[in-house]
Amino acid sequence: GRCSAGQRVLASIVIRLALAETFCVNFGCIALDEPTVNLDFSNKRGLAIALAQIIASRSQQRNFQLVLITHDEDFVAMMKTEFSSQPGFPMPEKYFQVRREESSDGKFYSKIDAVDWEELI
Repeated sequence: GRCSAGQRVLASIVIRLALAETFCVNFGCIALDEPTVNLDFSNKRGLAIALAQIIASRSQQRNFQLVLITHDEDFVAMMKTEFSSQPGFPMPEKYFQVRREESSDGKFYSKIDAVDWEELI
């Protein structure tokens, strides 16, 4: 049979993460751009669980960093829930939100805010 668009996205992410884990023993950075596009709720939750587990297991690795670009605020909330369920893992204090802001001269600039996880409803 054919895969749905969401299944293709999820398969692509799983393959990339598996390759990184296999070939990059001290892999320090994971970058995901809009990983929840075309994913249904259960697949988004599964991705949130998997990422939280990877982050928790890599939290002691000095060079580890996750860059996750998303417009999906529900997914961010899922990540918060999954982070808080990881045993022995200290919840990150903040996440960063980038938004567009118009200045007094009419030009638009990117504004980066450090947001406390507790502010996420």
